[in-house]
Amino acid sequence: MQRRIFLSRSLTLCAALPVLRLDLQPHMPEWLVTLVKQNDLGVASLLNYQVKDENSENLGGLRDSFDILNPHSTAALVQWGTCAVFSPKSRFYQSEELLSAMNLAVMYLLKTQHSDGTIDLLSTNFHSTPDTGFLVKRLAIAYSLLKKSAAPGAGKVMDNLKTFLLRCGEALIVGGIHTPNHRWVVSAVLARLNQLWPDPKYAARAEQWLSEHIDLDADGQYNEKSTFIYSSLSDRLLITISNSFKKTGLLQYVRKNLDMTMYYVHPNGEIVTDASGRQDKAVVGTLENYYYPYRYLAVYDKNGQYAAMCTMIEKTAGLKIAGYLDYLLDDPALWAELPVAKPVPVNFVKAFPNSGLVRIRRDQWDATLIANNPVWLTFMKGSAVLQGIRFASSFFGKGQFVSEKLDADGPGWKLTQKLEGPYYQPYPKDYIPTDGDWEKMPRYFRPQSEVQKLETIISIKEIEHGMEITIKTRGTERVPAALELIFRPGGTLHSVSKLDQTKDTWLLGDTMGTYTLNGDQISFGPGKALHKNVALRGALPPMDAPTVFITGFTPFSHTIRLT
Repeated sequence: MQRRIFLSRSLTLCAALPVLRLDLQPHMPEWLVTLVKQNDLGVASLLNYQVKDENSENLGGLRDSFDILNPHSTAALVQWGTCAVFSPKSRFYQSEELLSAMNLAVMYLLKTQHSDGTIDLLSTNFHSTPDTGFLVKRLAIAYSLLKKSAAPGAGKVMDNLKTFLLRCGEALIVGGIHTPNHRWVVSAVLARLNQLWPDPKYAARAEQWLSEHIDLDADGQYNEKSTFIYSSLSDRLLITISNSFKKTGLLQYVRKNLDMTMYYVHPNGEIVTDASGRQDKAVVGTLENYYYPYRYLAVYDKNGQYAAMCTMIEKTAGLKIAGYLDYLLDDPALWAELPVAKPVPVNFVKAFPNSGLVRIRRDQWDATLIANNPVWLTFMKGSAVLQGIRFASSFFGKGQFVSEKLDADGPGWKLTQKLEGPYYQPYPKDYIPTDGDWEKMPRYFRPQSEVQKLETIISIKEIEHGMEITIKTRGTERVPAALELIFRPGGTLHSVSKLDQTKDTWLLGDTMGTYTLNGDQISFGPGKALHKNVALRGALPPMDAPTVFITGFTPFSHTIRLT
């Protein structure tokens, strides 16, 4: 970051209280003011994209990056604009011009809202209850902040926003969902609406979803294992439901997930995403999405480890925390000084069997072992990142290595894959179709012969300052194989040979290679390069990243070290 963001937290408060009246905390701490200033930049940008032509049927709407007018971009102006109108340190504080633009945005939302109360997510979902919930989740906070702001001119926005929200509520008490977290989205939104405009139907519908029980496993992970997006979302939603419906027992799930997440942090402040079952799988992400849950429970529980996580997120995610400014403004109890920090785990070996994952961290380096995934190991040392290792063979076009299990094996772990490649005999004579149609002669009715077999065992163990990996195969011989080391772009590779006519593909011979970025270095090898076929049939396509290959033939037996 260019400058320190969180300079002081000078105000104190009885941390046991999760909610505080605004008039008892009239001055925002400097760290929060910094986020308000960042939000101002977002508001100014959004205003440039709003349709202002009074003769346009799209008056008030905002476009997305594909130049499509949509309710989500439009709602963002209301959400971010409310934070600015509410905050005395904002350049838009109680701005009548901004309130007018926000009102146009709400009017556009009303125009695009379906008669059943839903809105569309134009990229994929239509008449969508859950996407309506995602929108209302933040707009309900906006309504609360507008009410607290007492800004002249806010009444018109609030009246129209109330109309929109109540119509959404009618959809939320009957509509269906797609994914596990949608249940908590809808429940949290109904909880918010019930706080604003109490209605037994809101509570009853939320209870229907909540009766399915919270989908948290023994590891502390939600069903979708989406560490960057949906786990933190579920944490925020359960806090909302706990507050609004007085269900404090739900906080136990949030605590368990936050406790687990401390072991999912890379030394550079990124979060492990390799086991995710959603669109954030293997993305590079920091922990800004967890800031509100960690801060809420740091204050509520006086938890020093959660306070330390907040400080770490402030340093590594920085101004991205401003994406949750509305949550922070809506609960002034969170403006208080955090409790005294306590150390968080930075030196451990921790298994998460429900996620098929093992985490190893030794302060400034770490490794992640992953089952049921073509990328089965990552290794990070500061800025130097080996973002994945894969292994494949050209065995009947299905030789991409994936192990269903990650088993403990003495001092280390083991991944195993067993493959078969059969040939097929003539179809049973009495069942041959008269038209000779191949599709009417399923393979599973044909006798098999000459069945080829290939077993691959990958053994992994920790060594001093790093990891050792041994790959062994047995079975069919002379099958071309390749071990693939995929590095994060931006660094420099040494002691490797570039493959001709490739963008960023390299071979490692019988030596050690290095990858260096910002003074941090990963040493890897030794290698071997018995062939140059790195696009094996049946293997996954190469990633758009610097990739080093070690190649050979079965029986393949090779050990490499990462330090």
